[in-house]
Amino acid sequence: MNKIFRISIFIFLMTALPLSSFSWGFYCHRLINKHAVFLLPPEMVGFYKKNIEYLIQHSVDPDKRSHAVEGEAEKHYIDIDVYGDNPFEVVPKQWRDAVKKYGEDTLHEFGILPWNIQNMYYRLVDAFKEGDVDRILNVSANFGHYIGDCHVPLHTTQYYDGRVLYQKGIHALWETRIPELMAEDWDFFLGRAEYVPNALDKAWDLVEISHNEVDSVINMYDSLFLNYDQDAIFVMEERGATLKRQYSLVFCNMFEQTMDDMVNRKLRMSVYWVASFWYSAWVDAGQPDLDRLMDKEVTKAHKEELKELDKMWRSGKVKHRPNPEDSEE
Repeated sequence: MNKIFRISIFIFLMTALPLSSFSWGFYCHRLINKHAVFLLPPEMVGFYKKNIEYLIQHSVDPDKRSHAVEGEAEKHYIDIDVYGDNPFEVVPKQWRDAVKKYGEDTLHEFGILPWNIQNMYYRLVDAFKEGDVDRILNVSANFGHYIGDCHVPLHTTQYYDGRVLYQKGIHALWETRIPELMAEDWDFFLGRAEYVPNALDKAWDLVEISHNEVDSVINMYDSLFLNYDQDAIFVMEERGATLKRQYSLVFCNMFEQTMDDMVNRKLRMSVYWVASFWYSAWVDAGQPDLDRLMDKEVTKAHKEELKELDKMWRSGKVKHRPNPEDSEE
């Protein structure tokens, strides 16, 4: 069977069969929040360690809201390339200036990730100032999710799941399948979190770094995929009671090696900057004593809110463009 025919068959299957990557869990976001806790200073780490299960479990709440809440999905990405060849030179960094130039509808259509990072930062500062355990934990958990999204190159482009049909699935391959197979062997001891003097500037820096890697991700996938034994790219694996098509371990290893361990490096960066944003918000709140919150638990009312979100997620329909992150646990 020649290569062109085999690729044609593969493209047909891509449209005929659902990729399992669209129904995986939220492994990376949980991993990021978990490891970020251990980079915090002594004044914070006790409170965060006590509540680490909350931070892990609710790191995926933003993706759940994407199924139930209008306007949530756009907080996870920015299609910065729609603004031209030199978007970081032409898109105003401040929200009010960007609105003046493009209008709110355009900004929301193509994603508001860096501005959402700034908003979440202010919310966490306020939560620390108020000493509100529910808000500190909830904002911290959600904030970690968005910071993690900043580090995914494909969250910064309109080609979020590839530029052509045979690249469909690259998003989940990069940010879910590779870490699921390899992250247990990665080192997340990164030293103490650092202070972020300006949340918005740092958010834009992270987005720009990620966007500059988009071409590398897609081009390296192409160079590997188009010259690889098509029969070795996917395997069938049991996921619960069903068989799902997954990228093979061999292909994932080769892709990560070809990218010079990019997924490893970006996941480590995510952990580091989540911890650093948490730490910086605490500093800007006046470094409140978190030990006095150690005996306080999440309120019953907040637990009910979380149950309602979970119910909406399980019964809701996706309210945005298809996203390879959307999945059930």
